[in-house]
Amino acid sequence: MITAFDADALIYAAVDGHPLGTRVARLLDERPAESSAADAVGSVLLLTEVLAKPLRDDPDSDETAALVSLFSRLDLRPLDAPAARLALALAVAYGLRAADAAHLATAVAAGADRFVTNNRKDFPQSITEIDIVYPDELPG
Repeated sequence: MITAFDADALIYAAVDGHPLGTRVARLLDERPAESSAADAVGSVLLLTEVLAKPLRDDPDSDETAALVSLFSRLDLRPLDAPAARLALALAVAYGLRAADAAHLATAVAAGADRFVTNNRKDFPQSITEIDIVYPDELPG
C-alpha cells in the first residue's frame, strides 16, 4: 500500500506524544523491512511548507530533527508538468488552493492508495481520485 502525506500530518507526527501524530508516525515506523520509501510518498513542496519555519527559527531544535527524520523516510516526488496539470484539474473540481491541489495531485500521480491529512475542510472524503484518510481514523 502506498501512502501519501499532507503537511499537517507530518507536522503532527514530528511532535512527540501528539495523539494524532503518533498514529501517523506509526505508518512510517512500522513499515516492513522489505518496504521502500516508495510506499510513503509526498510532494517535494512539503520541504518548504513544513521545514522552512523550523529551520529559520532553530535549525538545531528537536522539532527540526524530528521533521528531517520523517522526511528521510519519504519518497518526495516532483511537481512535474503532468502532475501540475492534474493539480489544476483537482483545484477546479474540488476548489483547492494551489499547494493543496499540488499535494493531492502528486499523491494521485504517484499511484498512492491513500492520502493522510487532517485538513477535513479542503480534503473531504468525497474526493474520488484517492482515499482520503484522517489521522483519527488510523489505528491507535
